Amino acid sequence: QVQLVESGGGLVQAGGSLRLSCAASGRTFNTYTMAWFRQAPGKEREFVAGITRSIGNTYYANSVKGRFTISRDNAKNTVYLQMNSLKPEDTAVYYCAARRAIVVVTTSDYDYWGQGTQVTVSS
Repeated sequence: QVQLVESGGGLVQAGGSLRLSCAASGRTFNTYTMAWFRQAPGKEREFVAGITRSIGNTYYANSVKGRFTISRDNAKNTVYLQMNSLKPEDTAVYYCAARRAIVVVTTSDYDYWGQGTQVTVSS
């Protein structure tokens, strides 16, 4: 069982930056693939970025590639999402998710979810 708690969301102007954090409970954090998803009002939840368990290979949605960076600190049981050059279309609730297999983009394949953190980008 893993519990995930996101933080770091807020209101930022277009072109600005935010860093999201997701703290995980338990002693087996390094056995989980971690990912960030987001859900804008009226839209389905979508994959943003993922990172593998130990080697830390990363994967990104095309819409954020080059602007967002996912990373993890297994000693701190935390995964991060550094978001730069933010755009109004990045506005959404951002969720952290975990699973024990490879990075995938489908929400239904993740076993554990955080409660989400709101990111609002003003134009």
